[in-house]
Order: sequence, then structure tokens, then C-alpha cells
Amino acid sequence: MWSRDVPLFDPNFGDAGQVYEPWVWLGALAGSTSRIALSTAGIVLPLRHPLHSAKAAASVDALSGGRFMLGAASGDRAVEYPAFGRDHATRGESYREAIEVIRRTTSEAYPRVAGSWGAMEGLDLLPKSPVLPLASVGGAQQSVQWIAEHMDAWVTYPRDLEAQKGRIGLWKAAVEARAPGLFRPFAQSLFVDLTEDPGTAPSDIFLGYRLGRNALIDHLAGLEAMGVNHVAINLRHAARPASDVIEELAETVLPHFPAHKGTDQ
Repeated sequence: MWSRDVPLFDPNFGDAGQVYEPWVWLGALAGSTSRIALSTAGIVLPLRHPLHSAKAAASVDALSGGRFMLGAASGDRAVEYPAFGRDHATRGESYREAIEVIRRTTSEAYPRVAGSWGAMEGLDLLPKSPVLPLASVGGAQQSVQWIAEHMDAWVTYPRDLEAQKGRIGLWKAAVEARAPGLFRPFAQSLFVDLTEDPGTAPSDIFLGYRLGRNALIDHLAGLEAMGVNHVAINLRHAARPASDVIEELAETVLPHFPAHKGTDQ
């Protein structure tokens, strides 16, 4: 279950995300679910103090019993930055600083950390989450090589199959260069408007398709074959009730893609 982070609504952008503050929403989900993994796609780190982000992430991970993955982004809405007194032009540097703070404060006791955000010495952050997985959502103003070295996964936007295949190749090469044989998953989002007719051919919508389940199964199989490890399905543009679509996905689509066993999937 993915949580989006859109701090402020821009009517010119036309997308309010999920509306609710993601950490509050994830806290509610942690207490009302027991098995589903929870993640953010992604927390806009440069707009938040890194110590707050670290404590919130570790808290959700603890309250959910280790079911949380922090997906982190640099933000795609420049108009939000002045409202928080932050510099949009230096968001890439702020992102790198935040990742270091989150890594160290959630795993080390009394770490000494400092950056443009401030400095911490002789203090500790609780709770700890020493194996908290981190995923880069989008490029986050970083190189693929940096993401492969510092993050545990890469989540990108959907593209046509050939373009996405190229991205996967870059990712696998960067991960392999860091440590031969190391597995780092590649994931993407996909907006889906699933029709009642299973035979509906795909037609383009924003960052995805309007289509029937047969075409969706074929498309997901194609993504799987070229190396996509996870697809986050977004139903924002769905014409049917979300509950009906989720039930159909669970009964007719997911059985084609069972959870893989082992370390290479």
C-alpha cells in the first residue's frame, strides 16, 4: 500500500495526491492492517527536516512490525518550496543529506551528524529501525550510480517498453558495478482504468492505460519479462469503484504473478 506526499495543493497542477498527511495515514494503516507492506512514493525529503522524517519512518516501521519501506523523492512541484522557505535549486543536495541522516540515526546509537539542516551530537533518535529499506522515487536529482550505492530500490514512472528496458539496463549495470550479484529491485507506477469488459484493448491515459484485464495481464507480463520487479497500481483515474477493481485484480490478475521465492526477485 503506497502513500503519496503532496504537502500543498496547487490548482494549476490539478493533483492533490491522497490529501491526508502521509505519516498520519500510515500510522492509521499500521494499526488496522497486519500483513500488507506499507510504503511512501514518495516523501518529499527536502521539504521536511531530516530528523522528523527519520523518526516518523522508524515509528511506522516499528508500529507495523517491520512492514514499512521509505520511498523518498526530491519533489516535482517547485511552487511548494517558497512556502517552506526551502531552495528548489539545491534540493538534490538536501536529499543526499537527508538520506545520510535517516540511515545513521535509525541504525546507530548517538550518531554525530551535521549538515545544512543543523547538527546533532550527544543525542539519540528513538525508536531504531536498523534495517529500514530505502527506495528512490524518481531520479531525485541523483545519478543512477548514486542511487544504486545508497538506496535499496528504484521506483520510476511508467514509460514505453523500450524506454523502460533501457532504464532497467542502466539500473542493473549500476547495481552490478557496486557489488556483483547484489539484488536491488526495480519498480514502477502505473495508472489503471480497468474496464468491466476483460477484452478492452489498451488506450492511453495519464501515466497509464484504460484497458481490460486481459491486456493488463499481458502488459504486466511484458514488464516482468524485461526485469520490472514491482508495479504500484494507481486507481486515481478509474471510472469504476475502487473496491470492485481491487477485487477483480485480486481474483483474476494477481494469480498470474505469484510472489517469488529466493533472493533474485
